[in-house]
Amino acid sequence: MKRAFLLFACFRMSLSSDEEYEFSDSEIEEFSDTPYKEIQNGKYKVKVNGRLRCPFCAGKKKQDYKYQDLRAHASGVSNGAARGSAKHKANHLALAKYLDKDLAGEAEPLPRPPVPCVNKPEAKLGDVYVWPWMGIVMNPLREADGDKEALLDSGYWLKRLSRFKPVEVNAFWVEQDSAVGVVAKFSSDWRGFGSATELEKEFENRGCSKREWMEKRGDSEAKAFGWCAREEDYNAGGPIGEYLSKEGKLRTVSDISQEKNQDRNIVLDELSSTIDMTNEDLNKAQYSCQMTEMSLKRVLHEKKTMQEAHADETKRLQQISLLNTKRILLEKQRLSDELEHEIADLQDKSKELDKRLALTELERQKLDEDKKKSDAMRNSLQLATREQKKADQRVLRLVEEHQRQNEEALGKILELETQLDTKQTLEMEIQELKGKLQVMKHLGDGDCEAVKQKMKEMNDELEDKKSKLEELEQMNSVLMTKERQSNDEIQAARKKLIAGFMTGLVGTQSDIGIKMMGEVDEKPFLNVCKKRFSADKAAVEAATLCSTWQNNVNDSNWHPFKLDKAKEVVDEEDDQLKKLRGEWGKEVHNAVKTALEEMNEYNASGRYPVPELWNFKEGRKATLKEVITFISKDMKTVKRKRT
Repeated sequence: MKRAFLLFACFRMSLSSDEEYEFSDSEIEEFSDTPYKEIQNGKYKVKVNGRLRCPFCAGKKKQDYKYQDLRAHASGVSNGAARGSAKHKANHLALAKYLDKDLAGEAEPLPRPPVPCVNKPEAKLGDVYVWPWMGIVMNPLREADGDKEALLDSGYWLKRLSRFKPVEVNAFWVEQDSAVGVVAKFSSDWRGFGSATELEKEFENRGCSKREWMEKRGDSEAKAFGWCAREEDYNAGGPIGEYLSKEGKLRTVSDISQEKNQDRNIVLDELSSTIDMTNEDLNKAQYSCQMTEMSLKRVLHEKKTMQEAHADETKRLQQISLLNTKRILLEKQRLSDELEHEIADLQDKSKELDKRLALTELERQKLDEDKKKSDAMRNSLQLATREQKKADQRVLRLVEEHQRQNEEALGKILELETQLDTKQTLEMEIQELKGKLQVMKHLGDGDCEAVKQKMKEMNDELEDKKSKLEELEQMNSVLMTKERQSNDEIQAARKKLIAGFMTGLVGTQSDIGIKMMGEVDEKPFLNVCKKRFSADKAAVEAATLCSTWQNNVNDSNWHPFKLDKAKEVVDEEDDQLKKLRGEWGKEVHNAVKTALEEMNEYNASGRYPVPELWNFKEGRKATLKEVITFISKDMKTVKRKRT
């Protein structure tokens, strides 16, 4: 993951370095004239086969736009909503000008909500009504009507007038007319106006309009009268007039129509502005998603290339290691054959000496001595052969064990890298899905079932990717444990080889051997003492001084280190080290400093020298491959000396 992140960062840096700003943002307006003229001249095509496209964003997934979407895209980029050079913004500003001036006819008209059809009564636009719409019902009180309180019940009139769907009904006692006056309030829209006029028409059809009420007022045989409340009712006194003036206002039909149209236009303007802002946000999200997708594809391609190169190099190293192992085994077999041939020659000579036993006593004694020497040499060779075979078997086992561990380690490393790449791919896919979900959320503000279904599918896919990622993390943990076990086995092999060198079983001190890490080198001390003391005293003084500083290095209470970039390094300002350098010189100081660094790296807690396989020729820690190669060459040399 860390390697993928570094690749991604390098890619972003290369993108930013390749951007060249030809002019500043303050000059965008001025420089937009040139691309605007080029669009007019036909150099850049905006309308292709009847579809609108952005000529400056070729290669993006979205090519076809509606007029409003393309206008929002051009405006968003030119105003700096998206990242890009000033030239890129100037081009999109020119596109916005072209859409406004030359392709304004392509704009789709905003849909207007349908105006409900209301059967307006024969009312003139200049008639003054009480608004919200109200109807008046006058019911003269007769002896046959019974209790007056029953007629004053609003619930009774609400039920009686329910077919007109009033919002509220209030009943009043009009004492001057000895009648119950009922005011029915309707909704303030055109439906309420229709209900009020319907009530008026019904009473007119019965012959119980306001005109009949005025003419027959006080007639005990009259029925209930009803009409739509107007200006004269609003200005009339009594309880009904007071209620109308308190709850309503005087409006003409034209005034109400004009107010409704203004309110509707305000709502439409707000909706249009909201749609434009949503389209701009959507374009920003799409642009960001596309840039992220391009970056991820570039990183994946580079990672795949590096992975293939790494696999090829690993395969080549495995082949070389296999060839070296085969060559060592063939050489061992050849040396064994030569040794057996020498033993056969000695046996033939022994038989020839046996045939000369019949010679003189002197010759017989000489032959006996030669025979004893021959037998002793043969026994010595046989013993050397057995020891050599045992050593060869041990080396062969070490070589085979190293080869097996090397192959297992390489296999586990490849498997870990495969799992890591799969994990990184899943993480990138999860990030890409999250980006797509952000885009879908902008699209999903409405009630489109297709968008909701797509978002559900993407959420399910995201959860599935997350579960796969958890499984890969568990498998990665198991493989890391196995890799640590493999490293432990390799360290055990190094310890066996170190033990072989320490006991003298393997090789001699040459280019490859054992170095005691943390041990102070006596040679610089001896060089300095030879300059200051006589030849007899130089060795003693050097040994004493070296022993003293070895004890200082081994002392756990002395810790002349400091942190430098999260790493411990030798503190050059330590008092003892400064004193040592001043008294004995830089060469002795460097020898103690080297021993301190080795002790801190290999045995900081124990503070005593530890053995390590060392390449004395190159001055570094020897690899297992170098040690095995040295052992095989050393075996050849020993066999040649014995032959």
